[in-house]
Amino acid sequence: MTEEKKEKWIFIVNPIAGNSFAGTMVPEIENKIKEYNINGEVVLTECPGHATEISKSSAEKGVKYIIAVGGDGTFNEVARSLINNKEVVAGIIPAGSGNDYCQITGFPNRFTDHEWDIFFRKNVVAQDVGNVNGTVFLNGLGIGFDAEVAAQNYTDEGMVRKGGSDKYIWQIVKTLLFFREKRMVVISNGDRHETDCFMNTVSIGRRFAGSFFLTPKAIADDGLLDVCSIKKLNLFHRFRLLLMVPKGKHINDKRVNYFQTASIDLEFPGKVPYHVDGELFFAKTFNVRLIPAGLNIIYNPDGNHFFKSV
Repeated sequence: MTEEKKEKWIFIVNPIAGNSFAGTMVPEIENKIKEYNINGEVVLTECPGHATEISKSSAEKGVKYIIAVGGDGTFNEVARSLINNKEVVAGIIPAGSGNDYCQITGFPNRFTDHEWDIFFRKNVVAQDVGNVNGTVFLNGLGIGFDAEVAAQNYTDEGMVRKGGSDKYIWQIVKTLLFFREKRMVVISNGDRHETDCFMNTVSIGRRFAGSFFLTPKAIADDGLLDVCSIKKLNLFHRFRLLLMVPKGKHINDKRVNYFQTASIDLEFPGKVPYHVDGELFFAKTFNVRLIPAGLNIIYNPDGNHFFKSV
């Protein structure tokens, strides 16, 4: 592998991410490539899964820095082919709607010249990665109430429904009012127990849906998954806990079981919706495992990152 290939960069842009904001960043990225005199190129994705294909082929060709430009889903697509590849460094230029993953790296939701400067300093850390039923996650996995809200955004054909923030808020309220908990078997740390699941989060990161700190103690390189399991709630406590989540205060409530583990298995009577880094799936059983230090990632050492080893 030549030095030129080792230092080559590729920016994989999902042009429709962030209501097409990511696509508008292409000229800025091209200008930064020239400004910082790096050996880089910009490639636009054309369909779901295309980012994974580009990422995989780029790594095979010796590209050193493989950067996603988009939201959490775009980054997941880019990163999934790079797990346990010690020769490659991933990165994200946040340009999606929620941008929860970028919080792990210490970068803000949008880049200014200051963030670009830090980004091209190439500070790298190896973060942990989660795997559920063969699908990797870089931020987290959610089952229960939040997954049910996410499912409301999809048609029976699997297409994303169109609508603004008002419609999303209505979906949250409607689900709070009518959601019914499912019986869940939990197997972890040598323990097996059953509970009625209002919401169950297994994570690498801390923040979800833009402002909800469901796992506020999570460290992205501690070799452990953080689990926040919320038991059956009456209507009053549903609203009460939801108001506590943005500051992470919900974990002190007796109805919340918060713990850490390297693996966890979950079982339900039937298939339930779940989301992985914002992407929706359905399953009855969940085998969740940790891949320690599974991905090299560019981070901001001056930001509020979620790493302890740096």
